[in-house]
Amino acid sequence: MIAELRERSEDGKFIQLIHNPVNQLTVGLPVTHVPVPPNLSLDQKPDPEPAMTSDLQNAIESAWEIRDQLNTGTQGAVRDAVDAALTGLDEGRFRVAERAGDDWQVNQWLKKAVLLSFRLNDMTTIPGGPVDPALGPSVWFDKVPSKFAGWDDARFRTAGFRAVPNCVVRRSAYIAPGVVLMPSFVNIGAYVDSGTMIDTWATVGSCAQIGKNCHISGGAGIGGVLEPLQAGPVVIEDNCFIGARAEVAEGVRVETGSVLSMGVYLGASTRIVNRETGDILYGRVPPYSVVVSGTMPGKALPDGSPGPSLYCAVIVKQVDEKTRSKTSINELLRA
Repeated sequence: MIAELRERSEDGKFIQLIHNPVNQLTVGLPVTHVPVPPNLSLDQKPDPEPAMTSDLQNAIESAWEIRDQLNTGTQGAVRDAVDAALTGLDEGRFRVAERAGDDWQVNQWLKKAVLLSFRLNDMTTIPGGPVDPALGPSVWFDKVPSKFAGWDDARFRTAGFRAVPNCVVRRSAYIAPGVVLMPSFVNIGAYVDSGTMIDTWATVGSCAQIGKNCHISGGAGIGGVLEPLQAGPVVIEDNCFIGARAEVAEGVRVETGSVLSMGVYLGASTRIVNRETGDILYGRVPPYSVVVSGTMPGKALPDGSPGPSLYCAVIVKQVDEKTRSKTSINELLRA
């Protein structure tokens, strides 16, 4: 693929062969002279055309093959493609993962775009820290700007969500209308759908997918994933409740209408035991499950005495959609 992306000119300089991410194919131009496509309007949110998306994906995939040659000085089509991909994520036109029937499809090329952005963007000071009366204002130092950088009243009203003071959302995370962000953290590439609350000190990790009308309770952690590339992000489907201080990580999928009690921890290797059937699941919570923390007996020690019990998550019941919609969380958790 490297050969397809570049060729060596007579003077020994590499020449870029890459799709312009918006409207044309740029062939045989030095990297520094690739024409810059028109900027995408921040107010324009059409569904991406398949041909345009395919060209952009090809550009990201090609740039990934030569990522070791990219740095903060790289300009032209590679930077334009990465910026276009991150803008699409930021506006919700692209998603790192999206539903495909009963499963979820991961768009790995968008994770690659996020990773490429770390190579392309330099560290810089970010204002807004506390002000010391003697020393003056403090700053942060990072390479990912705030989603809200440059926003005004009109822009927030158009976006249609609430952003309580001290919430942090990094650029390329999408926040849908009707979301409430308490003082919380939403990382790069994440997607938070309409009607959801991200409660105080909750975290939504990189590329995590949060559905409609969910409640991510105080201090809960939704894990992120950028690497390894083959790993899928955490998915919390519609109408789920994630209890306070619960953790969902390592690509676990919590399916529609499920309830996780306070302090439930789910990773890829966590045993999820259905108390009624005895079935043991890994990596997914079935729809409308009510889940609490539990333990499973451990192996006996060498001397024959009982070994330590091991943590597991327990599905104490599964309810239908009607019951879930009419029953309070506390009633569901009374097992």
